[in-house]
Amino acid sequence: MAAVFPAAPAARADDIVALYQASWAGVPAGRIRLILHEGDGAYRDEIAVGSQGLPRLVTKFRGSAVASGQLRGNQPPQPASFDAAYDLRKRRDRRLVMPFAARDGALIAERGPGDTSRKPPLAEKLRRDVLDPLSALTAIRQALRRGESAFRVPVYDGARRFDVEASILPGANGDGTGLHLALTLRAIAGFKGESSDDGDPDDAPRPATLTLSDDGRFLPQQVSVPIFFLPLTVELVKTCEAAANCTW
Repeated sequence: MAAVFPAAPAARADDIVALYQASWAGVPAGRIRLILHEGDGAYRDEIAVGSQGLPRLVTKFRGSAVASGQLRGNQPPQPASFDAAYDLRKRRDRRLVMPFAARDGALIAERGPGDTSRKPPLAEKLRRDVLDPLSALTAIRQALRRGESAFRVPVYDGARRFDVEASILPGANGDGTGLHLALTLRAIAGFKGESSDDGDPDDAPRPATLTLSDDGRFLPQQVSVPIFFLPLTVELVKTCEAAANCTW
């Protein structure tokens, strides 16, 4: 069964546009389109996901998200907004609308008009100076540009607060196969059903690996994370010219 995508956004001349194939335990699970834009002190990341095969039959998931914000020197990204739309099982036309408000010297993740989240947000202290999941990718790429070999990215996805701890793996880096990172997803709050729409996710630290291109663009090439003790792997299929129609 083919993946189902939302409509593709218009790409700009200096965008990075990439297509990915996701598989779970070796079985096709979905397709992903990623668009990354940076310029004039700002960033805008866009993603569209469509499930395939058995995962589509079970979850009927499809969705898209856009994150935007500012890039200021050597500081972490300053997120402005995160807007996601998705269908999941019987939940149709769901929206996560998360603007970031400046208050008391910090950026606070809020809920905006049109948000359909059913659980209350976490306490404000857990939403201070955090990044949405797409902006977290920008933060990782920026940290690598600064030459950092180990760093932490605080993430809030609208329901859960967790840290992404990243470190460059020794050995294979520089051999032309990309830049390899070890990741640990460390739960902080919102897990075990506290404020999740999606059941009771395990709050144990979850290891993952991420490979990015080592050509200065730091484009994700592969990510692998265990889901229910089996590996979910997302691999780059191809990149496209920004002006081209990036299709399968």
